[in-house]
Amino acid sequence: MKKALSIIKTVLVWLIAAVAVFMMIFTVVSASTFNRTDRSVFGYKAFIVLSDSMSATDFDAGDIVLVKQVNPTTLKPGDIIAYTSQNTENFGETVTHKIRSITTDAEGEPGFITYGTTTDTDDETVVTYPYIVGKYTSHLPKVGTFFQFLKTTPGYIVCIFIPFMLLIMFQGLNCIKLFRKYKREQLEEMQLEREKLEAERAESQKMIEELMALKMQMEGIPVTQDAAVIAEKKD
Repeated sequence: MKKALSIIKTVLVWLIAAVAVFMMIFTVVSASTFNRTDRSVFGYKAFIVLSDSMSATDFDAGDIVLVKQVNPTTLKPGDIIAYTSQNTENFGETVTHKIRSITTDAEGEPGFITYGTTTDTDDETVVTYPYIVGKYTSHLPKVGTFFQFLKTTPGYIVCIFIPFMLLIMFQGLNCIKLFRKYKREQLEEMQLEREKLEAERAESQKMIEELMALKMQMEGIPVTQDAAVIAEKKD
């Protein structure tokens, strides 16, 4: 039973350590990758979906969408693209919408009319080639929601601070346990040393008594006489 508890404790400690390390790595990677048009991982860029404009068909707010850079001339109606919005309401944000048709803007630049499938309403401006970030390939449900939570104070406390504190606590308790074990072993060694010295002292005393008895026998003094009588006869 004790061995099983020890194994469970060890597994729990390693699990907490793994969770804490994973959360830190996830936070660093996410902060440096998500919603960054200038960063990619294995050729893919990741963006957190901020609205449900595509929830009717493809993905929801809080999901992570993965897009891959492609040649804009290969895109066609029905493809989903991520682009840097030039619309008034969300200027500069990365939007991931479906292509309705191929067109040109007011200056004759080729581009696309895009829309969100939930409202089926065309976006305000034509998406020209320079603003296209990439073509949608897949999504990770609710990962963005988790990342947004992780960036909050409660998220940091629950997902990073508490695991590390538990790990530190376990290691502290383990250090105390090892220290107590060390002190106990020291006391046991001291006790054994004391018992050894006492045994040696008793053995030495016994040898002295035997030698004195032998000496008294050689001098003809009865062994049963006390030390005072022995001293008087010697005088």
